Amino acid sequence: MQWASLAAVALLAQNAAGQAMLRFACSQLVVDRVDPIVNPGQIYTPHLHQIVGGNSFNISMLEDPAAHDLPAKSTCTSCSFREDLSNYWTAVMFFKARNGTYKRVPQTGNGGPQGRLLNKGGLDIYYMKSGRVTSFKPGFRMIAGNAANKVDSSVSKSNICHRCWTSTSDSPFVGGAPCSGSDTVGIPYDKKCKMIRQTIIFPHCWDGKNLDSPDHQSHVAYGQGGGATGGGACPSTHPVKLPQIMYELMWDISKFVADSSIWPTDGSNPFVYSMNLGGSAAHGDYVFGWKGDTLQKAMDNNCNLDNSCPSAGITKQSNSVYDACTVGQQAPEPVDGWLSSLPLGSLAVRGE
Repeated sequence: MQWASLAAVALLAQNAAGQAMLRFACSQLVVDRVDPIVNPGQIYTPHLHQIVGGNSFNISMLEDPAAHDLPAKSTCTSCSFREDLSNYWTAVMFFKARNGTYKRVPQTGNGGPQGRLLNKGGLDIYYMKSGRVTSFKPGFRMIAGNAANKVDSSVSKSNICHRCWTSTSDSPFVGGAPCSGSDTVGIPYDKKCKMIRQTIIFPHCWDGKNLDSPDHQSHVAYGQGGGATGGGACPSTHPVKLPQIMYELMWDISKFVADSSIWPTDGSNPFVYSMNLGGSAAHGDYVFGWKGDTLQKAMDNNCNLDNSCPSAGITKQSNSVYDACTVGQQAPEPVDGWLSSLPLGSLAVRGE
């Protein structure tokens, strides 16, 4: 069955139950070798990330979360909702050519039955719900996935997956719901693929106490069921049901597969993430930063897709506005063009 049909049925069911989902674009704020969750206060962290969201993002923002009020300190956001000053980041996909050089894979906005999202690099964000949910609290952060994972079978395909697109267009949109059917944990590398869609679904159950945990995951958990459903029932250890966050990224690999002179001849997968690892190491980081209670109101008032929602006080910006929200690298280094090696290496404290 076509995903368009599935989505239409799902949206009708959601509307009938008085439920909806936010789905919006975020352009790249910066591509930088920093990670304030895992490596606070440090630059040239082990691998490169692409970051989106509020422009107060910096390496020390979580050393004292109470002192870093994202909505107050950010003057713009690279996401389409003006009130969302959160930060979201993922690893970066590279193509490794036959001669051993690397090039960052470009990205494009996603389409589908809910309409096309426009972004300059970056990713698309979903906030979904099933029943009543409680918004995140200021200072909350979490990670989905494991940047060191090398084994596909150790990853739940219902939470982290990749899909091969045989066209550079996603219309008609064919396939099942995210992370279902022929989707794989590993990165596809069939030359028939023209784009790769990456999906990361975050835990939606919280212990109700801790804004973070030592591994940045133990304070949250996945509930019953799997996939992009809005989240099932939560376990007693993590009883607070949160909005289910999903990242979607569209990597445009068409120019690489079209050039046989650079495609590897040894049968290896030329597509890797910035850890120099495959799809099982895909991961996402999240720091909550919506203004006031706007996210809670958006969930309570069934605000839908990327539309302004006056009942929640959220306003959609034009893509020219959120595209223009950028910051400079805190760990300056080349990330574009053909690179002799991936940006990998040791940590350094700011100023060293």
